[in-house]
This record gives sequence, C-alpha cells and structure tokens, in this order.
Amino acid sequence: MLRPLIPFLGLAPLSMALAAQQPAPPAQAAPAPAPDLAGAWGGSAKLPNGQSLGMSITLEGGGKEPLTGTFDVPDQGVRGFALGDIVLEGRKLRFSVPGIPGGLAFAGELSEDGRAWNGTGTQGGATFPSTLTKGQAVAATPNPVEQRYTKREVMIPMRDGVKLFTSIYVPKDASKPRPILLQRTPYSVGPYGPDKFRRGVGPSPLFLDQDYIVAYQDVRGRFMSEGTFDECRPIREGRKAGEIDETTDTRDTVEWLVKNLEANNGKVGMWGISYPGHYAAQALSGSHPALVAVSPQAPMMDLWVGDDSYHNGAFQLAATFSFFTFFTSNREKPSPDMPRPLQIGTRDGYRWFLEQGPIGNLDKVLKGREPIWRAMVEHDTYDAYWKDRDLRPHMKGVKPAVLTVGGWFDAEDLFGPLALYASLEKQSPATDHRLVMGPWTHGQWASGDGSRIGNATFGAKTSAWYQKEIEFRFFQERLKGEADPKAAPLAKVNAFATGANEWKAFEAWPPKAARPVSLYLHADGRLGFEKPAAGGPAFAEYLSDPAKPVPYTQEITFGYTRDYMTEDQRFASTRPDVLVFQTEPLAEDVTLAGPVKPELFVSTTGTDADWIVKLIDVFPDDAKNPPDSPRGWHAGGYQMLVRGDALRGKFRDDFSNPKPYEPNVPTRSAFTIPDVLHTFRKGHRIMVQVQSSWFPLVDRNPQVFLSIPKAKPEDFRKATHRVYATPALPSRIEALQLK
Repeated sequence: MLRPLIPFLGLAPLSMALAAQQPAPPAQAAPAPAPDLAGAWGGSAKLPNGQSLGMSITLEGGGKEPLTGTFDVPDQGVRGFALGDIVLEGRKLRFSVPGIPGGLAFAGELSEDGRAWNGTGTQGGATFPSTLTKGQAVAATPNPVEQRYTKREVMIPMRDGVKLFTSIYVPKDASKPRPILLQRTPYSVGPYGPDKFRRGVGPSPLFLDQDYIVAYQDVRGRFMSEGTFDECRPIREGRKAGEIDETTDTRDTVEWLVKNLEANNGKVGMWGISYPGHYAAQALSGSHPALVAVSPQAPMMDLWVGDDSYHNGAFQLAATFSFFTFFTSNREKPSPDMPRPLQIGTRDGYRWFLEQGPIGNLDKVLKGREPIWRAMVEHDTYDAYWKDRDLRPHMKGVKPAVLTVGGWFDAEDLFGPLALYASLEKQSPATDHRLVMGPWTHGQWASGDGSRIGNATFGAKTSAWYQKEIEFRFFQERLKGEADPKAAPLAKVNAFATGANEWKAFEAWPPKAARPVSLYLHADGRLGFEKPAAGGPAFAEYLSDPAKPVPYTQEITFGYTRDYMTEDQRFASTRPDVLVFQTEPLAEDVTLAGPVKPELFVSTTGTDADWIVKLIDVFPDDAKNPPDSPRGWHAGGYQMLVRGDALRGKFRDDFSNPKPYEPNVPTRSAFTIPDVLHTFRKGHRIMVQVQSSWFPLVDRNPQVFLSIPKAKPEDFRKATHRVYATPALPSRIEALQLK
C-alpha cells in the first residue's frame, strides 16, 4: 500500500513545431520541490468525546524511495504500528494505520513550508480533526482516567491452570461498593504497564465519572494471556471437569473479580463490540450468578450463514482477507506487541484481487502464516467446523439481562444482533432482553455521531441519544439500581426507521403489526405489487463474465468501504450484467419492517451462479443535496442502497449439501437477507437490482459446480442467466409492510 512521492508536475512542453508558428510562451516556473517528509512528526487528534489525544508518526524515505513509517499514541501505549497507503499528491497527504481495527486513516494538507499538516482522522465511522508538526514532541495531555482511577494488572487463573492477563481500573473513591464492568477482547487491553492508562473506561464517555470498576481481559492465547487462541472457540456443553471454553473462562474471571476486588457490590456487567461482542454473547451461556447485565454489540453469531466470513455460502473476500493482513493467531509466547501488518502495495483492491486469480492462491500472499484463514477458505460448506461455532443453539435459559445492539448498515455483523434477539425470544422467552438497531456502520454507535453514512443523512446525532437514553440507563439500573422514576421503561425494541429518520419503539421484532407484502419483478423492468400477467415477456437475461465482475463500490479501496451499505447504485444500474426493476413514483409512503426474502426463479447456462439482490430507494429528481455532499454528486435520482446480499446458488436448498443447477432449467432459488426498517417516501421509487457478482466484496463464482477454493483459472467461465417473471414462475421480493 506504499506509494512514492508525487511532486507537482509542470505543464507539458509545447511541441517545437507549434512553438515555431506562435510567439514564444512565457518561461514556466520550475516544478515545486516535493517537501522533505522524513523525520518525526507530533501532534494531536480531537476525539468525538471532546478529548484531545497526542499522536506521532515517524517517516522514512521520500524522493525516489517510497515512504514508510510508523504510528504512535503514547497515551494509549500504541507504538510502532506500520503506516500504509502513504500518498502525497501536491500538498495533500494521506496515510492509514491498517493494524488498528476500525479502519484508522488520516487525510489532510501540508502547509506551504511542508512542516505542518492539518486534516481529519476517521475510524469506525467517526471523523475527528487532527494536526501534526514536523519535529514537534508529543505533549502529554491530562488523562481523566489516570486522575480518577488506579490500575492493577493481574493474571487470573482459569480452571485448567492457564492464566489470563487482565487490566483493572479501580476508582480512587472507595467510599461505597461499586459494580464491575468487564470486557474480554482478542484485540489487546493495552496500554500495558501499571502506570499506563487508557483514555476512557466503559462503553461510552458517560461512564467515566460513574466510578465503575472496569476490567479488560486479553482472551486465551492473545497478547499477554497464556494458552492457545481458537477462532470463535466452540461452546462445549456437557464438558468434563477441567475442560474449558470461553464460557468457563468468563465464569472463572467473574468469580475471581467478585472474590478478590475490594469494595465491589457483587454485580458484574459485560459489554463488547464485534469480537468482544461475540465474547459477551458467549457469556450468556451458563453464566456466573454475579453476571447480571450483558450487552453484546454487533456480536458474531454464525460466521457462515450471515456474519463476517460467509453470507448464504458467498465468501466475504475483501473484508476477510484484509482482516488477516493484520491479525495473526500464531505467536511464540505472550507479548504486548502488535503483529506487523502485511503490506500489499496498492489501494486498488478490485484490480489486485482479480490479478491474484482463484482464492486458493491467496494463502501464498499471506505466506502461510494464518491457519484460521486456511480453515475459513477450505470449509466452504456449512459443515461441523461452522456449526460448532454457531452460538444460537446455546441461548437457552439465559439469566442476565441483555441489551443487544446492532447497526442497519453494519457490513460485518448485521446478521448477529438480529439472530441473537430471535434466539433469545425463542429459547429464553423469560429473559429480560432488549434490542437496539440504529442507522450505523460497524460500531458507529460508540465511535461516531451517527448523523450520516456517506450520502445518506439521518437528521440527528443518533449515537449520543442511544448512549444516554438506552445504554447508560441499562447498566445504571441493573448494576447500581439507579433508575429515573420519571423515565418510561426501556422498550423491548428501539429501532431507527431510515427514510423517515425517526426512532420507533416496538414490543417485538419484527413488529406485530407488520403484514406480508410481495414486490414482483416484471421482465420489462417494472416492479410492482401485482403478479406478472400472462402473455408478457417471460424473462430478463444477462451475460455474467467472471473476468469482468460487477464492482461493489465506486471507490478505489483495498479492503471494503463501510459507506458501501448506503452507496449510490447509479454506477451499477447502467451495466449490462445488472438487471434493474423499479416501481413508478410512490403515491404514498411505504415502510418495510423485518426480513427481506428474495424468491427468484432462475436458469443458467452454467452449473452454478451467485444471485445478488439489492433493495434500493430511488430519490426523486428534485431531491435537494444534504450539507457537505461530495462535489459533483446530486441527490436527485440518488439510488440509495437500503439492503443487499448474496446467495451462492448451489446452496439454495441446503447449506450443507450443495448441488448444481441443471443448465437452462428454471429453478427456484430463495434466500433471506437481513432485516430493514425503512420508509420509501411518497414520490420516491422502490428499485431492485439483480446481478451475479459483487467484487471483491464477494469472491468470484466460476459458474461451474465445484469447490471454489480448488478452482483453477480455466474453470471460470461466462454464463447467461435468466430471471423469470411469469404467472407460473413469479420472481419476487417478500417483505413485511408496516402501515
């Protein structure tokens, strides 16, 4: 991902012939020299919570040599993270830190003398102003956590003798017993050292002055903890004495905390986002009696059916491979050091992944360093490897109160929160559990203001409302017994209705008042609530070429862009290998609430195919641009992606037993894509796009029935796909409408 410096370029010289016929042009100034960026730069970032965080970078190279560098945040113990994507274009400088989860990146402009940089940082959907000055030391900034807490680092013993490293922040005010908050993570509890403090504790800044005891733990086999790491370690029901899993590690940790920490009130809460959210969900099974409140946020529940790795059998290539460029499970011994990320050398993921050929080649790029990657690729059916890691069957008899949180535009773990809620409803109906779904990308409720994603705006800072009115109340009431007598009880479901841009409260999800509705595809490109009539065209068709897959985004990006979940789909709708169906302008608002279920009747000249279905809100031509819209973009005609997902066709009937298509034979291919709560406004149109590639978000299907990780270049073949729309073969989108 490293690129050479790009200095200002002079104008191209006029040809000698043209110069002979015209007056001599004025002398041109020499190209501006590229600034010398090598050296140490220090500055700060102003975080969304109002805190200022010192940071520094050290750059090497320049001129004819590519720039390399490292990133440090001394206040957080973050040191030596390799920089990627270092690009200088004129005075504009951008760089990223691929080894830090959440997509940390910076972009800004250098001063005239090239010694000061002003710009913005982005991470997890949050944006924050940042500055750097060459040669400036990073000034220590007051740390409110250090001012209010003491810190302990302990090795907590598990039942099998393995010890897990745990950082514990204890309030200096010991005047009364305090509840404990626990987070377990594979991503490091740093900064390490009893004199090194985090900049915040708890789920949000609201918890800082509430004097919770807050514990962070490196899970088994990660960083400073002993033992061996296992990807989403399976829960072992019926385990024998001394056998372990993540539920026993959690239970043993809670037991140690309540018995060994002075001035605790005997109540423990747990929270986490993404992988830490997965560990929070695991903690619900066979929980310790002291664990009374748990908030799994964006938890991975089933990595094959719908979370990070596969969606309905379609491998999530860009996100999964990018993850393993900085994450490795291999280590020689416990260490606080972050692994050095693998440098790819380009931002153009579409081109790069296409050049690598079949996905079986990518293990060589990773240099064989990651066995989890190999396992994910090789287990390309829903076999025991994945079923053992499915948390849904274990959500029985759950005792703690549960607050499940997810984002409608979470590209990684939208399936998980909805699956956890449904599992608790079915298997633990007596559990005090609640669901929150907001207009957020992955973790944006904790790290951004939640007012927009790309070009989609939501009319309010939704994250702050959630943090104060739901998350803070949930833990305060259950761990401290502090409830506002004037406040209404928390609703069972709080969900943000995109399109309408308002929070709605329900007593169940999907809402009980929602009624089934079908949107029928018509072969002439219409989309409507009526079935196709006899006598019209029977199908729409397109040629799908694996050598020219449909891109999932317009952006030049290596991994995946979080904004693609609301991205304008006009770039895709003009391709000949994308079918487009749309309604007339709506005469009234249409609100869909719940799962979206494409039922397609299709045929192919091949023996396998992917079916990507996208549900889109088309804005009227006179729609006004929201503030801060990109230059050259217009809201009129905006094709806002509301929901999209894929089915690998060979899994249409059974995720565990794939079967080929019989060429040219119409075949029912139905699947479910994650839920929506979206209002298509009066005057807007509803659009559905159908295609057979979405690259490199999803790996390419050779369109030949085989195990794709074993595919060779010659196996990838063009195929013609048909989507039928007749009274006997009525392709449609099933949904639930809320009136």
